[in-house]
Amino acid sequence: MLGESIIYGVIMTKRSKGFRSKSRRKLTKHVRERGLSPVSRVIQQLGPGTKVAIILDPGIARGQPHPRYHGRIGVVQERCGRAYVVEVRDGGSIKKVISRPEHLRMVGAR
Repeated sequence: MLGESIIYGVIMTKRSKGFRSKSRRKLTKHVRERGLSPVSRVIQQLGPGTKVAIILDPGIARGQPHPRYHGRIGVVQERCGRAYVVEVRDGGSIKKVISRPEHLRMVGAR
């Protein structure tokens, strides 16, 4: 019985630790945000050097970065297909996060 443990004579299965685990609060829309996301967010054009905030849209799973980066500010480096490569500071290092535009919002002056 691989991946199972016995506690008090009851067989317990191993806990799942998938991509969206422990993210109920982050990946839940507020009441007034429910429904379809605006199309303008999907077709927005972001050039290199644009400052963006990574705000995950829980209704769209494709192109979603890891929930660890939700709320982080980064700089767009390049376009990679439909997605963008965003450089984000994580502790003392710089990480490259690949995300679709639905999960990115422009920050600063427009």
